[in-house]
Amino acid sequence: MQSSESAQPLIWHDHIYRGENRLRVALVGQHNSGKSTIFHAVASTSYRTGKLTGTHKPYAECPVQIGVDEVHLVDLPDLHSLRNLSGDDLEALKYLLWGDSRPLISRHEQREPPAPFSRPDVLVYVIDASALQQSLELALELSELGLPIVVALNMMDEAHRKGVEIDIKLLSEKLGAPVIPTVALKGHGLTDLFTQVLKIGRKPVCPIPQSPSLHIQEWGIKLHRLVDRPEITTAFAMPSNMLTMNLLEEDAYFLSELQSHFPETVPAIHALHEQAGRELPRNLAEEIRADRHHRAASMFEDVARLVHKPKVSWEERLDMLFLDPHWGLVGSLSVFAAVLFMVFEVSTALDAMSAARLADMVSGWQPQTITGVVGRAVIDGLIGLIGIVVPYMLPLVLILVGLEESGIMHRIAFVVDRFFHAIGLHGKVAVPFLLGLGCNVPAIAATKGLSSGRDRVVSSLLITFVPCSARSAIVLALGAKYLGAMGVLLLFLLSLLVIAVLGRLLSRRYPEISPGLIQEIPPYAWPKMKPLLASTWNRTSDILTIVTPLLVGGSIILALLQFMGEDTIVNAALAPITVWALGLPVVLGVPILFGVLRKELSLVMIYQALGTFEVGQLLSTTQISTFLVFLLFYIPCVSTFAVMLRVIGRKEAFFSIALSIGVALIVALIVRFSMTGIESLL
Repeated sequence: MQSSESAQPLIWHDHIYRGENRLRVALVGQHNSGKSTIFHAVASTSYRTGKLTGTHKPYAECPVQIGVDEVHLVDLPDLHSLRNLSGDDLEALKYLLWGDSRPLISRHEQREPPAPFSRPDVLVYVIDASALQQSLELALELSELGLPIVVALNMMDEAHRKGVEIDIKLLSEKLGAPVIPTVALKGHGLTDLFTQVLKIGRKPVCPIPQSPSLHIQEWGIKLHRLVDRPEITTAFAMPSNMLTMNLLEEDAYFLSELQSHFPETVPAIHALHEQAGRELPRNLAEEIRADRHHRAASMFEDVARLVHKPKVSWEERLDMLFLDPHWGLVGSLSVFAAVLFMVFEVSTALDAMSAARLADMVSGWQPQTITGVVGRAVIDGLIGLIGIVVPYMLPLVLILVGLEESGIMHRIAFVVDRFFHAIGLHGKVAVPFLLGLGCNVPAIAATKGLSSGRDRVVSSLLITFVPCSARSAIVLALGAKYLGAMGVLLLFLLSLLVIAVLGRLLSRRYPEISPGLIQEIPPYAWPKMKPLLASTWNRTSDILTIVTPLLVGGSIILALLQFMGEDTIVNAALAPITVWALGLPVVLGVPILFGVLRKELSLVMIYQALGTFEVGQLLSTTQISTFLVFLLFYIPCVSTFAVMLRVIGRKEAFFSIALSIGVALIVALIVRFSMTGIESLL
């Protein structure tokens, strides 16, 4: 009973799927199979939703990027069967059969097609591996659609926990379709799944419909003769084998349409069912359902077996920590805590052994000539470069690259994906944001690995608001002493809030929807030294070519201003910001300007400008809080700006400066007047 339509070989178009030419892929599956989990794991930050025409059944759709290709992915409502559907469930079947067109038998319906997009090119049937037998009946029915199918054997971890072992290769042979094991909740197998989707999309092979038992085939052949007419085949526009099986099971929808359009054929079909009822132990429809259930059960017995006390590997135990829906966040936070320990403990020690010693060595040199001042400025710039690279950048990049090579960072990115989706980005930006805690320079450089230009720009703009180690050092030095632990915590929480709000606002400035990305979850591995060092060098080499000249040049300019006594002019020029807006002493203008060169220089300049290390004697709590908030957010340092010029271009780099100044002023003013109001009430 194989249809001539499904037996025809399909043409292989070996081309790239992009834009309007995307491969159309539909996710189908039963309730709680993990179908929607797969969709959300790969979906873009903003996807479209709707309801099948005239129903309450929701669907979701979005583009998903797979290497250089894109697919149009649709998450359809749950399906339990393709037989005897009615109401809302029937519309999902109509989409799978006809997409956004109407066959002749359906054109009398006074409604739009079920969905506003074409019939899928490939079906991804998502199966709960821990409940395989119940899903195989639907697999037998889906094979009748005449569509290429890829089976996602999901929840493999749950099946393993229950002691169910499945022969993937044998299952694939019996279904006539590729079977890919996945654990969607943990991101396992998704890359392989969609790689197979592309492969079968380029060279489509439809599974041959599974033949029922011989005694049912006889009745199928008889009924097929009754409806095997060109006009019926054209009117229904579906595989003839599927139409035959639906009529054998007395599907109400297809029988009624046949009655409406070809009434002369219906009496013979009823007569065939009456004859089968007399010759079979039960009516034909029940016999077919029992036979399909038996074939599914037999297939399950062939491909699956139960084992006792399944062994839990160390990789699975680690995944319980990093990818578990509940414990995954704890594992990610533990890694963040370890990185912060590097920033605030180990890096401080390295700074004391490198840049701090060099600074002490030249501290006694106070040149009185322009040549000497320029020479000292060059040395200060190089010391500043060493102070960025040695204690903060190299160790952090080395550790984070090691986490990537081990596979841990990919798991963290998968877990925090939902948070970044909330601010309009993909979870893949987790690595650059984490780098930003040490230094914004390698963090922005790391965004070059993002495939979407839009995501690269937005993440780079937001990273400038991540408190790097230099800004954190100022917050800890002043905040911990004068604002207390709670004050410091509130400042860092304020940074998170600002990043979250800006993420939503920047999504409006850059409204284009980036395609979804598949986050590959590689197996765990020990990092190898050679690729570890090579990757670290690739991520930090820009410092020598881009940042060094700007850092040294900025140091020279600022030193000359101070040498010529022009710092008073600088303070006066910045008075509208320091005095009028922030309510700070006018002498803090130069420390703010020096912060553009390197943020922690501001701390030294504050002590010099105020003439004391006891800042609390001259500044109130409100002034210290306002000053720290402004330093947290205003203009990224010259090193960061230099990298932004290369990564996102001149226009967006200068927009970043305007954005940071605006945000710093607005947030600092809010903090200033809020604290002033609270003090007045107290």
